[in-house]
Amino acid sequence: MKTKLCVALLGVLGMSVAEARTLACGGLIDVVSGKNLGPHLIEIDGNRIKSVRAGTAGAAAVIDQSAGVCVPGFIDLHTHIMNNESSPSSYVDGFRLNPADYTIRAVNNARKTLRAGFTTIRDLGDGDGVSVAVRNAINAGSVEGPRIYTSGKSIASTGGHADPTNGRNLDLTGDPGPRDGVINGADEARKAVRQRYKEGSDLVKVTATGGVLSLAKNGLNPQFTEAEIAAVVETAKDYGMKVAAHAHGKEGMRRAIEAGVDTIEHGSFMDADLFPLMKQHGTWYIPTLMAGWWTASKAETPGYYPPMVAAKAKAIGPVMASTFGKAHAAGVKIAFGTDSGVSPHGLNAKEFELMVKAGMTPAEALRSATLHAAEVLDLSAELGTLEAGKLADIAVLEGDPLADITATTRVRLVIKDGQEFPGATASF
Repeated sequence: MKTKLCVALLGVLGMSVAEARTLACGGLIDVVSGKNLGPHLIEIDGNRIKSVRAGTAGAAAVIDQSAGVCVPGFIDLHTHIMNNESSPSSYVDGFRLNPADYTIRAVNNARKTLRAGFTTIRDLGDGDGVSVAVRNAINAGSVEGPRIYTSGKSIASTGGHADPTNGRNLDLTGDPGPRDGVINGADEARKAVRQRYKEGSDLVKVTATGGVLSLAKNGLNPQFTEAEIAAVVETAKDYGMKVAAHAHGKEGMRRAIEAGVDTIEHGSFMDADLFPLMKQHGTWYIPTLMAGWWTASKAETPGYYPPMVAAKAKAIGPVMASTFGKAHAAGVKIAFGTDSGVSPHGLNAKEFELMVKAGMTPAEALRSATLHAAEVLDLSAELGTLEAGKLADIAVLEGDPLADITATTRVRLVIKDGQEFPGATASF
């Protein structure tokens, strides 16, 4: 009776029971070599890949996707699962909505993300522990979504990009502190990291510079002292947590890189002075071209953003693709992230197209969201390639992404942890 109930529940959630079976692929992308290896069979046992072999003969219990092309499940290293895309209403939502409302949003966005072929994500900035709760629900099997690694509430300085009271009147501003992710000084920086650990975060995010969408004039200025960001990194390492640094401006990036952050997010005004520093410290660059593309286009609509925000979006958006091309040519390590939640969830694969337009080959773009993203997460032994022994995370595409990178937006089937989910076609 209990087994039947579990099977019924999985059916309601859109999942199939993880049992031994074989996936027949019309093509299989080897992201290491950057080649389509042609028809293959992937034998899945429970939540892992048991074998991968060429051809289609001799398979039992087949999932027939012989018209599709199999790739490793995609990894998006920069999302905000509780937020819908930025819009004119975004700046009043915090006064109308409760944590429960944001949680319902997050559950819906998690489903969209998974069905777009993204089986793993990082969530880089939430409120009220929403992404932690959704992560736990997904891990428990009660909610459909990707594997989530979350930073919880981002850490900012007073008035910084992630200060949750920016733009409020004096009666509502208050004086948020480390519990709210707002710090001043090294000791408060340490306390904020420990608070994130206490709340169940997997990693830490800092807003090392100003940002585009916050109601603050400067989107580029450094917003942590060297001592503050060093305290964040040192404390995070004590707790086994990596550090992601939102950064647009050059000086804030320099401080973050030298302090030892693991990833630079956005990196809009990174230049030839910083490329060698990134390489010296082994810092990964997560470009989030989607954020620049989306905000720059929406800023052209009068009234879509407040005037202060629109001015920043118009200035920074076009720079991001240029910076990406130069960083790639310089050999900076690049992994995939979209900043979805600024742009709509479920459209994450548009980032592939933007990366290719900005200078990557399709094979390099695919590698950024599989092999390289898994390395950022220290999950290379589990994810990133289709090999025996790894987790059965697979996206089946309508078309060969090496020939047409937009095939990444047309997903026939998703397999995560050996369970099947319907794919979706992104609509722009």
